[in-house]
Amino acid sequence: MDLQAGSPFSANPDAQADRMRRYYQRQAKVYDLSRWAFLFGRKSIIRQFQIESEAPVIVEVGCGTGRNLIALGKRFPKARIIAFDVSADMLAVAGTSLDKAGIHAELRHLPYGKNALETQADLILFSYSLTMINPQWEDLIRQAHQDLKAGGHIGVVDFHDTGSGILRRHMDRHHVRMDAHLLPLLKQLFMPVHARVRSAYLGWWTWLEFVGRK
Repeated sequence: MDLQAGSPFSANPDAQADRMRRYYQRQAKVYDLSRWAFLFGRKSIIRQFQIESEAPVIVEVGCGTGRNLIALGKRFPKARIIAFDVSADMLAVAGTSLDKAGIHAELRHLPYGKNALETQADLILFSYSLTMINPQWEDLIRQAHQDLKAGGHIGVVDFHDTGSGILRRHMDRHHVRMDAHLLPLLKQLFMPVHARVRSAYLGWWTWLEFVGRK
């Protein structure tokens, strides 16, 4: 998608990160209460992960309120979990939730990108984050490929596409891109282990669940 004048998608990563900080400053306290109705697949994708290492390095990019981190910590109790988010408000909620659950994760208040990791990972998860990272989503997928160990896995659960112009414009205003742009690159860079596109609300939109092996 070309960036047009007035587009909510910015080619400036700093400007985009600042916009995300301001957006989630308002959303952090009600995020988990309001997202259950349309962020599908977050539980099921974690059940798909098969990691051979007994003490894996697991990374989540755009960890939000920490919901996935808790599930990952319970599924892989010996893992080193590293989480990135540009929103201090979301990370504050995540820290509180992790403490209550007794799960340890390294919460990093910075955007994921080149040199963000000092070690290679067994698993990198993007959960409803890549469609909000525009136009840098491609850079982050390629960076994840570099940061994964040989045989490591990427997991992506996110919005996929919609045939509704009204919904597409609404999601644009909320910084979400929905035009089936993620899957081709994921299949190009990773061997699919699990890939499906599922319909939501009688086909109003579709969502993607992808696990790929490097």
